[in-house]
Formats: sequence, C-alpha cells, structure tokens
Amino acid sequence: MEKEAIVAKLVAALPDAVIELQDLTGTKDHWKASIVSEAFAGKTMVQRHRLVNAALAEELKGPIHALTMDLKTPSEV
Repeated sequence: MEKEAIVAKLVAALPDAVIELQDLTGTKDHWKASIVSEAFAGKTMVQRHRLVNAALAEELKGPIHALTMDLKTPSEV
C-alpha cells in the first residue's frame, strides 16, 4: 500500500496529526507509524492504538500486514 494513501486515511481520522511513516521491509506492507496528535490526550496506549486501527481497519485486513505504532500527544514529544 502506498504511503500517501495511509497518511490520507490517518489525517481523515486525526486531522491535527503529524505523521511519519517508515516502510520497514521495502514491500509496502510492513510499516512503522510515528503519530503525534492531541486526539491521544487522556487516552491509554490501548485506546490510542484502537483509534489508529479503526482508521486503517480495511487496510489492516489486506494490504497492510504489520503496523508498528509510536503514538504521542504534542506534550509527550
């Protein structure tokens, strides 16, 4: 899956997000996402992961095989 398509999905769900994506294998199906968003404020790490997983639900069923996440609020950076 193309990086731009993943970013677009994430920005749609988290409009204020600063997103860094890294293709871990060069095959566009294993990604590392570093995301900073105020939407994560007051949420546990599991809740944060659920927000991102929900935004990419369809993609995680197929074109994305693995997604590693580093999720922070602006004050945690």
